Amino acid sequence: MTKKILLMLLLSVTLGIFSLFGGFPPKQAIIISIFSVSILGTLFFWEFRLSFVFLGSSLLLITHIVNLENFIKFASLDVILFLIGMMIVVGMMKEAGFFNWLMTKLLRVRNLSGRKLFVLLMAISALLSGLMDEVSSMIIMMAVILEICSFLEINPVPMVISSVLATNIGSASTVLGNPIGVLIAARGKLSFEDFLTFPLPVSIFVLGITIIVLGFIYRNYIKELSLKLKPHQENKAFLYLISTPADLRTRISILIFALTVLSIALHKRLETLFDLEENSMLIMLPVISAGIVMIYRRDKARYYVEHEVEWNSLLFFMFLFAQAGVIQASGVANQVAGKIMGAIGDNPKILLGAILFSSGLLSSVLDNVVVVASYVPIVKSLHLFWSDFNPIWWSILFGGCFGGNITMIGSTANIVALGLLEKKYNMKISFIQWLKVGLIIGLLSMGVSYIIVIFFSQI
Repeated sequence: MTKKILLMLLLSVTLGIFSLFGGFPPKQAIIISIFSVSILGTLFFWEFRLSFVFLGSSLLLITHIVNLENFIKFASLDVILFLIGMMIVVGMMKEAGFFNWLMTKLLRVRNLSGRKLFVLLMAISALLSGLMDEVSSMIIMMAVILEICSFLEINPVPMVISSVLATNIGSASTVLGNPIGVLIAARGKLSFEDFLTFPLPVSIFVLGITIIVLGFIYRNYIKELSLKLKPHQENKAFLYLISTPADLRTRISILIFALTVLSIALHKRLETLFDLEENSMLIMLPVISAGIVMIYRRDKARYYVEHEVEWNSLLFFMFLFAQAGVIQASGVANQVAGKIMGAIGDNPKILLGAILFSSGLLSSVLDNVVVVASYVPIVKSLHLFWSDFNPIWWSILFGGCFGGNITMIGSTANIVALGLLEKKYNMKISFIQWLKVGLIIGLLSMGVSYIIVIFFSQI
């Protein structure tokens, strides 16, 4: 641990020194060093990530680089409020059994074969991650997958890997799927409808290609799955396993959730109707829904707030966003953007590729929120060079979400799935075992999305 700390400090100081030689003023070099401590501390000591952003933020305040008022302003409380509201709504849905009910409805298809089940599970994984956060989606999917594999006495690893890959792809489809989607929407002034018109079709197309590729990679496994399913087609025990009736609580939960998603989808029109600030309804609608949920389930209100809201992650996001705001306000981002433009030139296609693939590769080893929060101030500074800016936001979205598939630590959903697999089956997936599949899907997904961004962008 001592060696890692020394290496982290050495790298941070080195980056600061290189910044000085690269033309950055001393104050900006100090900011780069402090921000590097937070990022590298997160990379080297993930379980202590909150400690490092606390310490890094304190250094920024103590050294008078930023005052308290501006630090709070930079903390992206709008994004945090959105996430709190959605976590409470999703907590109600999970507790009411809605997602298990939905899953069983989709799984009870006639003539269920191994291929149908394999495709269904991937499609449902992507769908759920688009409707809710990827972690909650992954927990639900793992519960179903592990139950089915236990009943059929079949190796769960290929099904788990496929479900995780689909989850990360689906998380790029809407604002709701991933915290980076909320961050990009808030900072890029993008609406829910903007996500439906571009990231959603791209995610569906990439998912289709992924299903085909994984269907080929796991073709022998799918054959075995079909053989295991065949004796249970008319087995009442199997039908009972995948049967969950919808009670009154589930129906009411469905109604609240559906109205929440519908109102978020129409937030831009509501803002126009009531003459509200852009994206104000996008942020507040989940908070309004959470208030309704806590009145409706007042016996569970405290439980939702204390257990369903991931406060550790939200605090980490808040302090990280604040540090990224300091990067923007101090002029560091403008300097970096200028140097990027100097190196790349005025070719936007090369710029989009550089942003998409670099954010994707970094997201394979770092949490994608860390990567995107670091990129946002630099990307915003590129406004100085281009007016058509949406393709850059889409590039960073696809890089952050799709790149997380490359390694087993590239996404929170990956880590959650591996933890549940080990707990239930005492099974571990090796780094190479994951990489053999994840690298193919990750690079293919990023390559396809890059081609689509270039083809449909007016640049």
